[in-house]
Amino acid sequence: MGAASITKTLVVWLLLSVGLARVALGSTVHLRRANDRNGRCIYSFAVPSPNEASCPELGQATSAIRELQRESKVQRSELESAKARLSLLENLVTQLPVALGAGGSPASTAELQRELDRLKMERAQQESQISRLEAAYSTLGQEKSFLEEEKRRLEQDKAELGRRLESSTQEIARLRASQRHQVSEAPSQDSQQGSQEVSKWDLESFDYQELKSELTEVPASSNFEERLSPSHPATGAMATGCGELVWVGEPVTFHRAETIAGKYGVWMKDPEPVPPYTRETTWRIYAIGTDIRQVFEYDNADQFMKGYPSKVHVLPQSMESTGAIIYRGSLYFQQRKSRTVAKYNLKTETITVQKDIPSAGYHGQFPYSWGGYTDIDLAVDEMGLWVTYSTDKAKGAIVLSKLDPETLEVEQTWETNIRKQAVANSFMICGTLYTISSYSAPDATVNFAYHTATSTSESLSIHFENRYGYSSMVDYNPTERKLFAWDNFNMVTYDIRLSTI
Repeated sequence: MGAASITKTLVVWLLLSVGLARVALGSTVHLRRANDRNGRCIYSFAVPSPNEASCPELGQATSAIRELQRESKVQRSELESAKARLSLLENLVTQLPVALGAGGSPASTAELQRELDRLKMERAQQESQISRLEAAYSTLGQEKSFLEEEKRRLEQDKAELGRRLESSTQEIARLRASQRHQVSEAPSQDSQQGSQEVSKWDLESFDYQELKSELTEVPASSNFEERLSPSHPATGAMATGCGELVWVGEPVTFHRAETIAGKYGVWMKDPEPVPPYTRETTWRIYAIGTDIRQVFEYDNADQFMKGYPSKVHVLPQSMESTGAIIYRGSLYFQQRKSRTVAKYNLKTETITVQKDIPSAGYHGQFPYSWGGYTDIDLAVDEMGLWVTYSTDKAKGAIVLSKLDPETLEVEQTWETNIRKQAVANSFMICGTLYTISSYSAPDATVNFAYHTATSTSESLSIHFENRYGYSSMVDYNPTERKLFAWDNFNMVTYDIRLSTI
């Protein structure tokens, strides 16, 4: 191909380029043809910058070039780093099958094992943290339940104090009016009444009970012969038979609950155990919460004090509060939000009998003064199985019934003159009901006794110490001849002394 032909080809190519440029950029593209200094024809065309209004100075151009070089260097460095990481990854992928096989490199295997151990450790730490969070959540739930229970109890106490204040005010007004009426109508009869004058405080009235009659001290009669508990051994006729309570010793602490769920509870031994249980077998129930089902069983006192249960029973029905008792191999308890008493066989782990207590109040209608839904309280003594409660008909006074332990049928019932909400707790000894004046005062008293044999009551003043300031359960064990109590997380016993006529 000759020079002329090449030139024509270049000119055609240049014209096509200019045409395409004009189509893309508009009419601002210019083609110029001129001879250079040597007389040769030179074709050239100019294209304006789409971004720059004017050409940069030399310094600006140099700066732009340096910036481009710096960016290029950074990108090149990142590219080299990516290549290195990719190479390392390819190397590890290549070594992985070999390392996992029998002929793998020891160094690679050790490295992979270290990585695996690290991952396992991180997983264990995460699982431990999850467990701690779940435990903390569970504890918060229990504390919330406890605080709600305390709030309800305080509201009940407030309402009861208001009722007592109103009742006391009315009684004082009535007595003053009665005094004025008697003085104005029969002033001359005062000398004739003598010792036959009736006290202004009616011993049979509920108002008298509410005004803390335990402050009236009644000394033990000199006609009584002392009956000692096992910690005060006796011989002869004094070693057998029943009697009346004349003394309660200081509390002896056996165990302390470690969680907030142990604020209230029940602990007990069976006074008449049946195999496989013995007199050493001990049971414990935490009574905080809305679903009380767990019954912890301990083979002996040593296990109990160390907190190592041999078995945990899960009741098929939730129980209410701290009124449960164990007798002849069965747990007797009140079912939640009902007047139903159930008999749970500890050996077969089944409920064998259920029976309503006729007309009994429940779930906060007639509790003890500390609250806690203690409307129905079961007890055992030398005479058998008892239940303490109240009814609308009794207007809040304690009603006491003897139960058949096999069928839970009511055998006999007594209506006392003791206001249930005016006392903190009660227990049975030899067919006599005893009540306690306060659940929190360190110098409380056993303040009333009701004798079922004679259907009569009397006021007492036998010292009873609430050492830890919140006794939520007090029960008598006729075999141990001791009182078992739950006092503000603490499980304690009291020695007692009986007397016979």
